[in-house]
Amino acid sequence: MVLFFESSAIQPHIEIYMGKDKIENEELIKHGFDNDVWFHVDKLSSAHVYMRLRDDMSWDNIPHPALYDCSQLVKANSIQGNKKDNVIIIYTPWSNLKKTGDMEDGAVAFHNDRLVKRVHVPTRENAIVNRINKSKTEREVDFIAEKIERERKLGQMKKKDAIVRKQATDQAKKEMQDEKAARSYDKMWSAEDEEEAAATQPRGMEMEDDFM
Repeated sequence: MVLFFESSAIQPHIEIYMGKDKIENEELIKHGFDNDVWFHVDKLSSAHVYMRLRDDMSWDNIPHPALYDCSQLVKANSIQGNKKDNVIIIYTPWSNLKKTGDMEDGAVAFHNDRLVKRVHVPTRENAIVNRINKSKTEREVDFIAEKIERERKLGQMKKKDAIVRKQATDQAKKEMQDEKAARSYDKMWSAEDEEEAAATQPRGMEMEDDFM
């Protein structure tokens, strides 16, 4: 069973989830989404907690209220960390998690240490932890099926974006062609006007101009 929570610190709410044990954590490591952010107490054992960002959000610019909500939940789900003050919570994109065959269940490393950020939590704030815990639900998760569904939706979004971009490009080309055609028509009309003016000019005026 996976535990799900909501951070109501921002609107719309942000989904937070975590596994109940080490075995489930392994599944979460394998089948996370590209918009998931992993949280853990630094240098102490704790639950592996994930924040699932909306598609319009970036992992390195998470609104602080939601970031602090998640950090409080991580601290509260660490046997050692929950008893300490001034705990550091680390977080990184799911895609930065590194797992090798010689690691124990639940252990992870990082592909790039520079993609790891830190949050200082001075003390446990019960009001925040209690609010988040009230939103807790549990459900069985088919990790593979959810990942496939996510990829399918991303494919549809990319296809839709590609169509919109092509339509915009085609419209821009058409406008350029129309503008070019309009300029050519204006030049042609101007030349015809000059020819017509020359043909209708009085002969005497032409002789006078030549004389001057």
